[in-house]
Amino acid sequence: MNGPIHKVRILQVEDNELDAELVLSELDDDGLDYEVRLVDDEPAYVAALDEFRPDIILSDLSMPHFSGERALELLRARNTETPFIFISATLGEEAAIEALRSGATDYILKQNTARLASAVRRALREADELKARARAEQELIRAQRFESLALLAGGLSHDLRNLLQPLLLAGDTLEDYADDPRLARLGALVRDCGRRGLEMVSSMLSFARGARRAEQVKLGALTDALKLLLQGSVPRTVQMGIEVYDPDVAFEGNHTELQQCLLNLCLNAIQAMPEGGSLRIDTAQVTLADDFFSDDESIVPGRYLRISVIDTGAGMPPEVLQRLFEPFFTTKETGTGLGLLSCKRIVASHGGLMRVRSRVGEGTQFHLYLPLGAMDDEAGDMPVLEHHLQGEAERVLVVVEEATQLSLLVDTLDTYGYQAGASQSGTAALQWIEAHGVPDLVVMDADMNLFTGVRTLAALLEHGYRGAVLLLARPDAPPNLDELPELQHLYLIEKPIQSRTLLKKVREALEATTPAKA
Repeated sequence: MNGPIHKVRILQVEDNELDAELVLSELDDDGLDYEVRLVDDEPAYVAALDEFRPDIILSDLSMPHFSGERALELLRARNTETPFIFISATLGEEAAIEALRSGATDYILKQNTARLASAVRRALREADELKARARAEQELIRAQRFESLALLAGGLSHDLRNLLQPLLLAGDTLEDYADDPRLARLGALVRDCGRRGLEMVSSMLSFARGARRAEQVKLGALTDALKLLLQGSVPRTVQMGIEVYDPDVAFEGNHTELQQCLLNLCLNAIQAMPEGGSLRIDTAQVTLADDFFSDDESIVPGRYLRISVIDTGAGMPPEVLQRLFEPFFTTKETGTGLGLLSCKRIVASHGGLMRVRSRVGEGTQFHLYLPLGAMDDEAGDMPVLEHHLQGEAERVLVVVEEATQLSLLVDTLDTYGYQAGASQSGTAALQWIEAHGVPDLVVMDADMNLFTGVRTLAALLEHGYRGAVLLLARPDAPPNLDELPELQHLYLIEKPIQSRTLLKKVREALEATTPAKA
């Protein structure tokens, strides 16, 4: 046990005070920091379990009004893994073996207590490891449940967004018929319903992406956690090895998600070897060239961390390999068909990619490639998640008429941790501010027709907005800013827009305006 954060709570079941003092003197000599409660009957013992909540129990075997066997039975009936050590002068070899079978952690003879302190420390350490593993397993179970829900929510939200786009466009169009009040009211109703629906869809997409935050993941910590989680899951017939080329290698990512991914792959590998075999987790640093990437992948050459999960199991035929990442496709009787899809999504969210090699009778290899270091500035339309581009839940109002472009911009900002509001017209933007308050930043298209970007910006300033503005403009048609009051933080971004360029400019604008808000 490494540095407990509180005194070790020892519940001592003993009717002889002198024997109790001799036991504690061994712990004193070892320097263990503890507090103790002494009991010698069942009512006091049960009360101590509830009130004192011991970290470990040291019990005599036989007492006039109680017994160690009964104490152990009461403890295990509570489904607790609290360590229980017998300390007795009469415990024979057969009785000791039976005690261990009944759930005792260890046994010590009163006439030879020299190893008592080391037995107590080992039992406490093992109990801590067991609790840590249980917490990690529960965390992964919750993560897997949310992952399944997120996949469904993500697919549904995209479908809903496609259905809502015509409503958003039709609402503004109908509202332009000011000479017909009924059409204008209908347009406002359609537009508001579409806007509310779009906000709901944005919330669903944020949930589907898990609102993930980048953190520093150390390779050694990741593999140590995986080893702990796999304890008890690897049968004796499977030989497992983990090769870590440098435990101090760190990269930006999400520790829990990657842990879930690797655990899923390892458990699949174990299930593929019912007769036994070999499971290896290898790690290496590799450099990927342009020709490594397939046509449907963003070409981002550079340094990558490769994590390989390799088994010697049954392998997979080509027809299974082709459908491996299809939603709900599974070859298991009780499988969901979402595990490997979840792994692929996790790796992709880290800007990485997966490769699978498998042949019937020769086993399977899953290779995960995670980027290390900075990548090229304009590599691909959707960027790799980078910590310095991450938002901190700042509210960004996006005002763009074209529905597809609006959806892409909002999705990108949501992915990077911003709270993005969507408006397809200047009037909708003003209504958004009236409903939600002044945002931290406005991203606006300068080429809007119904209510131009310049007019919208002037109206926003009249409503009290004093933050930064990112104006999206065509290079051959710059906006006329003469009618605007002077803006301290106005940034022009040429269309078409690169996602990384937008995200960098968003961070620059927010950081520039932070002192003004302080």
